[in-house]
Amino acid sequence: MTPSLHLWLIPALPLLGAAINGFFGRRFSRQAVSAVALTFAGGAFLMALYVAARFSSLELPYTEFLAHWIRSGSGPHMFVANFEFYLDQLTLVMLLVVTGVGFLIHIYSVGYMWEEGGFYRFFSYLNLFMFFMLTLVLAGNYLQMFIGWEGVGLASYLLIGFWFTKDSAASAGKKAFIVNRIGDFGFLIALFLLIKHFGSLNFGQVFASVSQLPGEIAGYGLLTSIGLLLMVGAAGKSAQIPLYVWLPDAMEGPTPVSALIHAATMVTAGVYMVARSHVIFDRAPNALTVVAIIGTLTALFAATIGIAQTDIKKVLAYSTVSQLGYMFMACGVAAYSAGIFHLMTHAFFKGLLFLGAGSVIHAVGGEQDMRKMGGLRQYIPITFITMSVATLAIAGIWPFAGFFSKDEILARAYQANPAYWFIGVTTAFITSFYMFRLWFMTFWGDYRGRDTAGGHADSHGHGGHGDPHESPMVMLVPLMILAVLSFVGGWVGIGGRFEQFLAPVFGEGASTAATEALSHGTEIALIAISLGAAGMGWYLAYLLYLKRTDLPQKIADMLGGLYETVVHKYYIDEIYATLFVKPLVDGSTRILWHGVDQGVIDAAVNDTAEGARHVSDAARHMQSGNLRSYAGWVAAGSAIVIAYMIWMGVR
Repeated sequence: MTPSLHLWLIPALPLLGAAINGFFGRRFSRQAVSAVALTFAGGAFLMALYVAARFSSLELPYTEFLAHWIRSGSGPHMFVANFEFYLDQLTLVMLLVVTGVGFLIHIYSVGYMWEEGGFYRFFSYLNLFMFFMLTLVLAGNYLQMFIGWEGVGLASYLLIGFWFTKDSAASAGKKAFIVNRIGDFGFLIALFLLIKHFGSLNFGQVFASVSQLPGEIAGYGLLTSIGLLLMVGAAGKSAQIPLYVWLPDAMEGPTPVSALIHAATMVTAGVYMVARSHVIFDRAPNALTVVAIIGTLTALFAATIGIAQTDIKKVLAYSTVSQLGYMFMACGVAAYSAGIFHLMTHAFFKGLLFLGAGSVIHAVGGEQDMRKMGGLRQYIPITFITMSVATLAIAGIWPFAGFFSKDEILARAYQANPAYWFIGVTTAFITSFYMFRLWFMTFWGDYRGRDTAGGHADSHGHGGHGDPHESPMVMLVPLMILAVLSFVGGWVGIGGRFEQFLAPVFGEGASTAATEALSHGTEIALIAISLGAAGMGWYLAYLLYLKRTDLPQKIADMLGGLYETVVHKYYIDEIYATLFVKPLVDGSTRILWHGVDQGVIDAAVNDTAEGARHVSDAARHMQSGNLRSYAGWVAAGSAIVIAYMIWMGVR
């Protein structure tokens, strides 16, 4: 019998850290707050490493029961949901990514947030987020997963709106919360269907029951409906069309929040949920096709928006949406292991890019506009080197991490449908272009920000200090570690080792996206085309933003309205505001104000007072001072009493 791994400690440690800093952090020094946050986040990472060390000796999947939770009904129709943790190869990958990258971001945050107000509050929220994310990953059933799913939504709301005195930050937090609730509605309906038809939300029981059903090759049946509803939930959490609009606005939060939530963990929850539910999707090919189409279109659409952004964090935000689209495209062609592989490498290089962007912002006194940067490589060399590694990785340059995971996705997409592959390669070219555009505008040429970086503190508390300056070591060490991972992290996929590791989870769905493997020649050709696309993206960015810096404005003037459309992100936010937000807000205002506030709440007070006035007005006429009137009232009252007594006597 396998001894207990005490998996419950992994989420419990960050929760304890959140509670200590949340309740007592106001009285602590910043050093004490940092120590609490890092100790418990680091403890979770050490526990994940301990589980990894013991992993090969376990009988998988490994389940650890904690407590009884819900029991309803009786006999064969009894519904049971327990608190229990579930461990397999997929869980282990997610555990190491969430705790490892999360711990590095905690370390970085100590330096980045040191001068901020609400220091203890920030780290309490950060630990709380890790607790919910780990609960989601370790959950042994869909209901427990939903607890973590909603929890990360709550924690992201708190972190995005951390600077709550800024209207833009408060609005971004609310937008993220509301848009995610739309997706969560689909997730909930899917859970109701699972309960109705399978009587359980336990992964083992649900997947065993589903595996007995035939695939829904034609038409739309139960499994297709469940798959589509799960995808609605995933689209909200992982920022896919049409629910992606919350993620770019979420850049209003502190930069470490962008790195943790919107690069490495929360936004990957939807990808993880689809991959975990692969048994359902494998038997619902129409739902899987929808996943592939949404992912492919999102990858291309978001990449085109990233071309024209000038805020360094907004470029990375749309890049995140695009890369998540790649992961969904992989899942949609049943290459789940390739999607999880890219999820892991993306956590390394995108986490590094966001943290590097934070180091750049710190260096230039809070400025985020790349047009006011330039030439920073001579001022912040360590940040420059580490961000260069991340840029090469996301562009898919060999032998960096992104090359291996992205090309795995493109190969599987080519097997499934060459149209997916073509859009994926086009997206790879655009990704390379906008990332090297960011790289050239930020680090090359002459520094263009002396008039903005030297005189004042920004709204984030990072004051100007004359010339740009390198970040402290507490911020640079996580960058160095992530740079190493962004370089070597993809090597675990060489020879299909990562795919083989996940094969027990995904089975045949992970091994091939088509009936036949690619020939060696075709595989080499696809790699060459992909590298060529990345090289073309680099060259175009080099030409426009280093050699001929006058060309971008000329091209923008030539394109006119098309360029303005891209700059304004295709006016999607404005369209949503016109079609949904304004009518709903105005309608809700009418309902809430006129219907509820005036018609119910005010009426309960005003009408009560008015009724009392009418009653008292009628009663006062009885007190007329006229003796005959009093005698009449006494007689009437006596008659009523006598009549009542007679009636009671008769009964």
